[in-house]
Amino acid sequence: MMEVNRQLAKQPPHSLEVKPSVDPASQKEQMRENLTLIGKYRDEQAFADIYAYFAGRVKSFLIGKGMNEDSAEELMQEIMLIIWRRAESYDRTKAAASTWIFTIARNRHIDFLRGNNRIEVELDDEILELETTERDVQEKHVDDGHAADRLARALDKLPQEQRQVMHLSYFRGQSHGAIARWLDLPIGTVKSRIRLAMQAVRTQLLAEDFEH
Repeated sequence: MMEVNRQLAKQPPHSLEVKPSVDPASQKEQMRENLTLIGKYRDEQAFADIYAYFAGRVKSFLIGKGMNEDSAEELMQEIMLIIWRRAESYDRTKAAASTWIFTIARNRHIDFLRGNNRIEVELDDEILELETTERDVQEKHVDDGHAADRLARALDKLPQEQRQVMHLSYFRGQSHGAIARWLDLPIGTVKSRIRLAMQAVRTQLLAEDFEH
């Protein structure tokens, strides 16, 4: 605990600037390895690398959820501490590092809004099932200053039933089970709608990238 506190103390308030990766595939694999090293050996350098790469992204994600910068900075630091503490539960065969970390960030933000300090890391929910498509959309949203408008345009093209579940899942952070209960639908239907919506959104974003 003292080691990670020293690591966090070394880090200045994190800039919102997120530098793009030169080699995304290599970077992705390195982040998987870093989490594994933290979980197995409490590797401080691996944690420093995780912090350098994800702190700004997590902070931007929280600000995108409506938090002010100071509160986002504070909650981001807490999330990074959770990553240090819980890294041994990371399974690199089930999720990319970014998926695992943003699951923690999303769930901790929900708990923050509820006004409690419970730490819920639901690694069997939709963010793992939709790892590739949701991570692509999420990282575009965090990294690109114009992505909010692009995402809104893509969502506008979805059928109403898909827009509804996307709003509840992506913007309000609801789990599949909560959405199913709210809409009185089978959970399989909710998962199917979200999967189709994510695929459509990803296709739309890729098409826009190709056009430009």
